[in-house]
Amino acid sequence: MGKWRLGTAVLLGALLALGSAAFAAVGSNNGALGTWATEGGKSHVEIAPCGEKLCGRIIWLKEPMDDDGMPKHDANNPDTQLQTRPIIGLPLLANFIASTEANVWDDGTIYNPEDGETYSCTMTLLDNATLKVRGYVGLPLFGKTQVWTRVN
Repeated sequence: MGKWRLGTAVLLGALLALGSAAFAAVGSNNGALGTWATEGGKSHVEIAPCGEKLCGRIIWLKEPMDDDGMPKHDANNPDTQLQTRPIIGLPLLANFIASTEANVWDDGTIYNPEDGETYSCTMTLLDNATLKVRGYVGLPLFGKTQVWTRVN
């Protein structure tokens, strides 16, 4: 009986240690933080913590003014009350959580101001300077991938 308790205690200790290591790995999964140039260089997105998740907002536009010389607004948003909000400062990425896989964030969304739609999204840090962003509808199979470059 004593050997059984000792074995159980050792097993529980090992499981707790593995769980703590896995939690630490997910908690340190913060390589996506920073400023990123979107594919084509049309905008820069700042990714930062929002609570326990990651979010991103547009902080720079290559062409910040519309044809009338006014700052661009979220004109394509289906919510008419949001159509007047400026593109610079616009929340683009929301609610990403660190995956158990290193350098992957999922369960997030990406808003596309060009069509006013919000898509499911995953992000994968390919290396310190490259972030793969995949927006999709339903399954990741049905989507589009962009590669963003870190801005120094």
